[in-house]
Amino acid sequence: MSNAFRDQLLKAGLADAKKVKKVKKEKHQQKTQAGKNNIIDSSSVTLAQQAKAEQVARDRELNRQKQADLAQKAVIAQVKQMIETNTISSKGEMGFNFVDGKLVKKLYVAKKVHDELSRGLLAIAKLNEQYCLIPAAVAEKIMQRDASSIVLLNTKQQNVDEDDPYADYQIPDDLMW
Repeated sequence: MSNAFRDQLLKAGLADAKKVKKVKKEKHQQKTQAGKNNIIDSSSVTLAQQAKAEQVARDRELNRQKQADLAQKAVIAQVKQMIETNTISSKGEMGFNFVDGKLVKKLYVAKKVHDELSRGLLAIAKLNEQYCLIPAAVAEKIMQRDASSIVLLNTKQQNVDEDDPYADYQIPDDLMW
């Protein structure tokens, strides 16, 4: 009971002081029991558990994406390091034409390097919009990690057609077109 209402009932004689104290004591006990027991609705518990499970699932997905991004960056760094450490510099006067995507590019190299490129002993890799010459063994390792970094890697084809009338006539390696 509020103080004003309680006072009015006491003055009118409808309530006595003992009943007021008893009601006040019961209310106080109810408040203390409610605070101790903390009765929680089961639906709110299931909603909280469901929300927590969804949050954990989102966190796992974000963590997986971050790990994938870190792995991709590590591969790119490995490829860059492999190209930089194994680059062969050979400036020359002989032009070597190759295809990069849809464009035909020309790289000026020495005659020995031109022969090695055409035989598949050297490869051309692209690093930061520049073309680098690297050994074929390194190019194969790079292709396992990131195939888009290798622009040209010639391989010898050993397919010999049985009906080829020119099978007995091999094309020399040093033939210039």
